[in-house]
Amino acid sequence: MGLVGVQENGNGEVGLSIGTKNKYRRMDSEVTEDVDDGSHHHHQEKRSSSTRKYVLACAIFASLNSVLLGYDVGVMSGAIIFIQEDLKITEVQEEVLIGCLSILSLFGSLAGGRTSDIIGRKWTMALAAIVFQTGAATMTLAPSFEVLIIGRFLAGIGIGFGVMIAPIYIAEISPSVTRGSLTSFPEIFINLGILLGYVSNFAFSGLPAHISWRVMLGVGILPSFFIGAALFIIPESPRWLVMKNRVEEARTVMLKTIDNEAEVEERLAEILLAAGTGSSEKYEEKAVWREMLSPSPSLRRMLITGFGIQCFQQITGIDATVYYSPEIFQGAGIQDKSKLLAATVAVGVSKTAFILVAIFLIDKLGRKPLLYVSTIGMTVCLFSIGVTLTFIGQGQVGIAMAILFVCSNVAFFSVGIGPVCWVLTSEIFPLRLRAQAAALGAVGNRVCSGLVAMSFLSVTRAISVGGTFFVFSVISAISVLFVYALVPETKGKSLEQIELLFKDEHEWQGSEVELGDVVHLVQKQ
Repeated sequence: MGLVGVQENGNGEVGLSIGTKNKYRRMDSEVTEDVDDGSHHHHQEKRSSSTRKYVLACAIFASLNSVLLGYDVGVMSGAIIFIQEDLKITEVQEEVLIGCLSILSLFGSLAGGRTSDIIGRKWTMALAAIVFQTGAATMTLAPSFEVLIIGRFLAGIGIGFGVMIAPIYIAEISPSVTRGSLTSFPEIFINLGILLGYVSNFAFSGLPAHISWRVMLGVGILPSFFIGAALFIIPESPRWLVMKNRVEEARTVMLKTIDNEAEVEERLAEILLAAGTGSSEKYEEKAVWREMLSPSPSLRRMLITGFGIQCFQQITGIDATVYYSPEIFQGAGIQDKSKLLAATVAVGVSKTAFILVAIFLIDKLGRKPLLYVSTIGMTVCLFSIGVTLTFIGQGQVGIAMAILFVCSNVAFFSVGIGPVCWVLTSEIFPLRLRAQAAALGAVGNRVCSGLVAMSFLSVTRAISVGGTFFVFSVISAISVLFVYALVPETKGKSLEQIELLFKDEHEWQGSEVELGDVVHLVQKQ
């Protein structure tokens, strides 16, 4: 493949050495790779440690919004028991109250893609937090079901913004070797939020009904203080800065997140090429939404993969399992409220603990093996829940098996499709389309979540809780085939390389993409 030179308008010449061994050095440098300088080595190690900590801090702070989503999902499963008792709402109103958050959040996700392209990834996260907190405060003080729905509407919009922008921001700021695990952080924080919601249910369940649910919902306002502080620490996404022609600012951010200066220049050159900065023909491109409505074959494959994996994450019933776990355990024979909420805490612990497994393995094993483990495991567990609730019935054995299989189901979800879904949709799209295409995927996710959450009780009345889980198990089995046929392995590749995987529909069956092919990609576009 040889050497590739790249001219950068207004910023001098960027020299790159791109080969199959993927070693980085400046072409104009006479320094050899084998510099045996102890102080230089020590300085490099110190810088590596510093950049790792900086990127980790950015990923953590960017993920704080996800705690809000998780907390709302977790806390509502218990709070709804007391809301029902206090406000005397019907079963249909209960379904609407729980499920509308997901449906409403799609509007936030739709707006979030365009918003983040205009004001930046960082300030879109700030907007998400402000809107959500306004909704949370409204719900806490709601005197009636109608006001509760208004608060839910605002919270849903805020969650929609936050749920699509955090993975994109982290993917754009992370080095390739750790991008998978860092982009999984929002899913960790969602699970942490769910667990905190369950714990809040358990902790405040002893209060009078008209106070307990308000305290449960009110506690969700607290993370806003940390989110406010985070905005003074995290930088803007370097890829967004390049899109806005702020190349020097992007270089400054990348020097903080990548410990090798030569690699910074190489990655920056790739981003400039992919973004088309300085190329007049790029400004004549079709509008983003027009391009997505009449996609090229490669973009069509990206959209099917991204939208499909987002939908499968939800139509396998994870939100129904989390939101309605008290009802599921009631069906298995647990009647006491405290025991019901304690069992849901066990679900939250399982979901949170196993996300850590995904974090450690996603950049070692890759995305696809984890998706196989996850979807196959969920299929078995969902089928087993159906068998338990349909044929074993109530009693100690039924209760033990229901708790075991529900906890196992959320564990398998957290090991694979939970985090990997967001990682993939933040990786696979080209830079110019990334925010809005990922927003479209998030819309699919939220719509499916809302439809499942809003219809779960009605469907269980029609075909029983066990029958509903048999349906989920069939959908989960289909998701295994989807992963096999349409999801490529993206481990260890730069965002610009991943774009090439979809150029050839057979490319992801095992062949590797070389870094220099990025040039070929841009020349073809």
